[in-house]
This record gives sequence, C-alpha cells and structure tokens, in this order.
Amino acid sequence: MAPRALWKGQLRLSLVSIPVEIFSATKSGARVSFRQIHKPSGKRIRYEKSVPGIGPVKTDDIVKGYEVDDDEYILLDPDEIDAIKLETKKTFELVQFVDACEISPLYFDKPYYITASDDLAQDAYRVVRDALRAAGKVGLGQVTMRGKEYLAAVKPCGDGLLMETLHYEDELREADQIFTDIEDEKVDKELLEVATSLIDRKSAPFDASAYHDKYAEAMQDLLDAKMRNKKTPRVRTGDDDSGGGDNVVDLMSALKQSLKDADGKKKKKPAKKAS
Repeated sequence: MAPRALWKGQLRLSLVSIPVEIFSATKSGARVSFRQIHKPSGKRIRYEKSVPGIGPVKTDDIVKGYEVDDDEYILLDPDEIDAIKLETKKTFELVQFVDACEISPLYFDKPYYITASDDLAQDAYRVVRDALRAAGKVGLGQVTMRGKEYLAAVKPCGDGLLMETLHYEDELREADQIFTDIEDEKVDKELLEVATSLIDRKSAPFDASAYHDKYAEAMQDLLDAKMRNKKTPRVRTGDDDSGGGDNVVDLMSALKQSLKDADGKKKKKPAKKAS
C-alpha cells in the first residue's frame, strides 16, 4: 500500500514556491506487535474514554482542557484550535542555511522525505536540491504538522530531499546536570593508546544493513515455534464490541446511586389519606 502524505503545501525559497508532499521516512509496523488478552476469558482488552459516574462518552463530546489551577481547566473547542492561523500550516519556508556540522546531533528528532507534488514542480525541486548539495548547506525552517509547529532541517538525500525535525532548545536537558559526578581528570596514557588502537582496528564505512534487531528476530523465532506447537494455548476473541472494562465500575456506581436516590424519594412520599 502506498504511503500517505503527512503534509501537503509549499516549500518556499525566497520568491520561489514549490508544491511538495512530506512522507515519514520510517516504518512503524516493521516490528513484532502484540494485543493484550484477558487470560481467563480469552477476550481482547479494550480501552474506552469514559467519565466517572457516566461511563463511555462520544468523541464529539470531548474537548481539550488546559489546567490553570488545581483541578480547574479552561475549555477549548476543536474549531477554536483549528482557527489558529499559522503560515507554516501550508508553507514551509527555508529562512536560513547552515553547515550540517553546526547542528548538534542532540537536536535531531525524526526523518521525513519531501517530494514534488507534480511533474511541473520537479524542475524547481531539483534546483533547490542541487543548490543545497553544491553549497554543502542545510536549510532551516518551520512547518506545522499534526497540531504542532516543528523546527526542521532540509538537505539533499539521493535523488530527493530529506527533512529532519529538530528539538527546540528548551526541550533539551543540560548535559552538566547528568555528567556532574564524572570527575575531570586525565586518563592513563597507556590505556588511552590501547583504546585508540582498538578503535582504529574496528573502523570501517557505515553499513546499516550489517545491523539487525536481534531481540525482534529472537521474538519472531519464539512466535514461529509457538505457532508450530499444537500444545500452545490459543483463544478466539471474536468481534465482541460490547466493551465495558473499567467503565463497568463507573456505570455500576451510577446505577446504584440512582437506585438510592429513587428509594429516598419513595420514603419521603406522603401516605395517602384513608377515604
């Protein structure tokens, strides 16, 4: 199945605007995944959004709340959030260019591919790609995706462009807070020479295909063996959409309280006069 674009808009360089699409460069479903099963019943564990005393709620009834005090929130409707006008929702402008080595690896977050939206945009797209390659620079700008404005870097990648989202400065922890217990003393000269020689001996060009997720491979081997074994416990969960889970407790509490209220009203009702 073809990947779905996460963002569509204009990549802008000064007065030049190029229609582009942004795709994730990583695959989330490439590893073994599990579902949680209720062992006694063999049913899938389900999670529902609920309110204490009310039970499950409709998605349309959910709004965002921002805490302003202990247990006090101001409410925002989705339309109010969508109404925030940011140019970066539809335009990704390259506003600065830097050497790639100027950006610390700490800032890099996640990679994305940028492609031209149509054939007419490819000429301008190639010009930007080749200009970045010739200059040896990385373009910086901001783009809004999935309700967040990201700082991002753009650089050539093979025949196309690679965008990498960056952490903002206030999202990073100070290293000094972590390394505070490491004493700044000179290391043993002989030990340093041995370590340096070992690094030289094991140095080679980077080859990502030489590395594999051994845990995932071992887990898949275990699953394959379990599937071949006829004694492996199996369940059929079916398509029971009745749900419930934790919400049953909330709903039961509400029902019990309703019965108490009803009983109280009956006791308070005056008796009829004898005719």
